[in-house]
Amino acid sequence: MKIVIIPGNGGGSVESSIWYSWVRDALVTDGRVNDGVLLRDMPDPVLAREGYWLPFMRDELACDRNTIFVGHSSGAAAAMRYAEQSPVAGLVLVGAYPTDLDDPTERQSGYFSRPWHHIRQNSQFIVQFGSTDDPYLPWHEQKAVADALGADLRQFYNRGHFVDDEFPELVLAIKELLDHCKAK
Repeated sequence: MKIVIIPGNGGGSVESSIWYSWVRDALVTDGRVNDGVLLRDMPDPVLAREGYWLPFMRDELACDRNTIFVGHSSGAAAAMRYAEQSPVAGLVLVGAYPTDLDDPTERQSGYFSRPWHHIRQNSQFIVQFGSTDDPYLPWHEQKAVADALGADLRQFYNRGHFVDDEFPELVLAIKELLDHCKAK
């Protein structure tokens, strides 16, 4: 099992961006992940276009049916679109949304140009983190993802867009998922 963290758009180094490296380091030191935890700067980091990100995930990050994606914001959209095309071990979505939110940058990404299909069938599990006070994503958008995918929704009221330096609830959820996968 390999975990791949797919960041949100916005640019900058993912190593020094919000909780990404903290989560990676917590999972690596835990020792439950056989094939490692990948965190890499993505191509086209500002627009996060599907035409760049999905091939990068397939070719450079070697994502496959043994990959658990941890996708944040536009990284959640990329993880969901990837899972449409290829089976994955699971999805952990943080700040996920199903529409372009009438935002021109989101529209340019390409993720929202067509209906969503086959995600649930291609993923053994889907866990979603959402917060009702997210300043970018209305709650009904986040809830629509959970409802459509049958995700295990972890609802918060005070986490905004999940931009803290640490995210212990996410690490705990992933550890529980790994334990469950090993028990099968």
